[in-house]
Amino acid sequence: MLAWSQVVSDDLIPNVERLKKIGYDGIEVTLGTDDNEAYRKLGNFVARLDMEITCVMPIGPDENPISSNPKVRSKAIDKIKWGIDRAADMEARVICGPFHSAFATFANKAPDEQELQWSADVLSAAAEYAGQAEITLAIEALNRFECYLCNTMEQLVELSKRVSHPNLGVMFDTHHANIEEKSFSKAIDTAAPQLKHVHISENDRGTPGDGLVQWDEVFASLSKHHYDGWLTIESFTRNDPEFANAINVWREFSAPWDVAEDGFTFINQMREKHGL
Repeated sequence: MLAWSQVVSDDLIPNVERLKKIGYDGIEVTLGTDDNEAYRKLGNFVARLDMEITCVMPIGPDENPISSNPKVRSKAIDKIKWGIDRAADMEARVICGPFHSAFATFANKAPDEQELQWSADVLSAAAEYAGQAEITLAIEALNRFECYLCNTMEQLVELSKRVSHPNLGVMFDTHHANIEEKSFSKAIDTAAPQLKHVHISENDRGTPGDGLVQWDEVFASLSKHHYDGWLTIESFTRNDPEFANAINVWREFSAPWDVAEDGFTFINQMREKHGL
């Protein structure tokens, strides 16, 4: 739903209805809105349409899991637990995102062993809480311009292994992989044993299929590993100016409904072509 808004509210309902008509099985919403009741209302509406919800969750510097301040790390655990509660309100079963560390928060050095362990400790507590709600956490590697701790699937898998909890795995995002990985197939091979979620996202965040991502390699690799989780389009627009400004989106890549309609057709063509 980030093509329209990061805010969970009744304003999303007409879009969800249209997405259902297109053929979508579900939607993905951002866990950031403070209105807890809005999540329950949207969850009930989506369920009545026989659709499902997945969630994406970023985390800010005031709740940074790799902060040297233990009080900040404690806030990180509380924030992720809050997100798990909101996902449970919507009967969502997956929360993805780069909540292993604060978004776009950097240090004048490479990440170190202590920071990795701090992140693992926070994620371990979060995964234990998620297990009680039967929710899977899927951490995400972002590109070097947006993330400090994990840029590649190799780094992400190493962090996931430190946590070693059945309710925590990894996700794969084609946009970030297009920047950071040497090979889509090798990155998916690395992630496969722990892969819980996939973002289908073009190199420019526009409509999947009209950019530079090597889609045949992506879908062939997912098929090879018999991936059967969500394929979620993540595309950004200027439709929500506050959100767009926060993530440095200064122009339109594709109109939201072009993304939704053409992207849906493209994904199904790729699935059929590669037997996914």
